[in-house]
Amino acid sequence: MWEKLKTWLGFGVANNEEQIDKMKKFLVVGLGNIGDKYANTRHNIGFRILDSLAKSLEAPFKSERFALKSEARYAGRRLILIKPGTFMNL
Repeated sequence: MWEKLKTWLGFGVANNEEQIDKMKKFLVVGLGNIGDKYANTRHNIGFRILDSLAKSLEAPFKSERFALKSEARYAGRRLILIKPGTFMNL
């Protein structure tokens, strides 16, 4: 899964300095619903993907104002991972 995400985000695809400069920071938001009721359901696939990504990058989530946030570096790029603290349909 991480290999597909790397390709989709363009890691290793930029072919000139201008493209590389524009692609240094990525905001990745995983959608899901908070609470144990939704923990292992399809409604939390976005949260689960970000959990897996954060674990592989050794970047734990920290509580922010209305979300859980993690920051990591990969291939010279800064990744900001966000799991919103509100329900998707609200």
